[in-house]
Amino acid sequence: MSILVVGSVALDHVETPFGSAEEVLGGSAVFFGAAASLLTPAQIVGVIGSDYPMEKLRFLEQQGVDLSGIETAEGESFRWKGRYSYDLNERDTIWTQLGVFAHFRPRIPDAFRDARTVFLGNIDPRLQLDVLEQVRSPELIACDTMNFWIDGSREALLELLERVHILLVNDAEARQLADDPNLLRAARWIQARGPRWVVVKKGEHGAILFGPDSVFFVPGYPLEQVFDPTGAGDSFAGGFVGYLDWTGGRTDDDFRRAMVYGSALGSFAVEAFSVDRLIGLEPNEVQDRIRQFREMTVFELEVGAARDG
Repeated sequence: MSILVVGSVALDHVETPFGSAEEVLGGSAVFFGAAASLLTPAQIVGVIGSDYPMEKLRFLEQQGVDLSGIETAEGESFRWKGRYSYDLNERDTIWTQLGVFAHFRPRIPDAFRDARTVFLGNIDPRLQLDVLEQVRSPELIACDTMNFWIDGSREALLELLERVHILLVNDAEARQLADDPNLLRAARWIQARGPRWVVVKKGEHGAILFGPDSVFFVPGYPLEQVFDPTGAGDSFAGGFVGYLDWTGGRTDDDFRRAMVYGSALGSFAVEAFSVDRLIGLEPNEVQDRIRQFREMTVFELEVGAARDG
């Protein structure tokens, strides 16, 4: 069991109505790795600048993440600053400084090339394709993308979709990719281009899994306090893909349970800035939240309750 994750390793500056944080750990690979490693070992490939506080990532090693695939390049690290209003589903990017990430070309260490599961974080689809050329025979490939790549690298993205099993996007991205306002039709259009499973993330409102023969919805976990939603989507992906790698299951029920694990890990991530809530998260805390999801969503159908006529 192991997940290879390729994505960004960043430093975030975040402002929300509930506080702010500067120079904190961020990036798709960091959030994904922090969540997935609570379930299964992971290997990160990314790039940082010579100014990056690598010691802050050591908690990942304690959680079973191999950081030897993180390359250090001369220059400044990737930094991003965003601001959230009270509608935490929306954010404004104040600035982005790509630094060494602008020239990132993933080089997969030989020791990582036999990974059973691969997660391609939100990077140029041409780079995602290059990663797939470097790995040997993964059993499960999942990827993320965004509107920038849907617009600017559509041909490469469509080529990538032919080779992946799972696509994770938000609802606006799914509609944009398929050029269809209907979410179900958009998901089916995407599936026809390769992925058997399409996960549509809807922020605090949960996520929808479109499978080959079924549709499953998992709600967002109700929280009294949300501090920082920045890494929620990548933490969801970490829980979702991490569960599938941990169990090795590929049935419809396995994917449904994976959705709940994804939603649970995403809900933990937003309870503090950066990855702070995922550091040292205990297995019993995760299982308690999984049980709470079950209590929220299970009900008994009363036969004959509906009125006739």
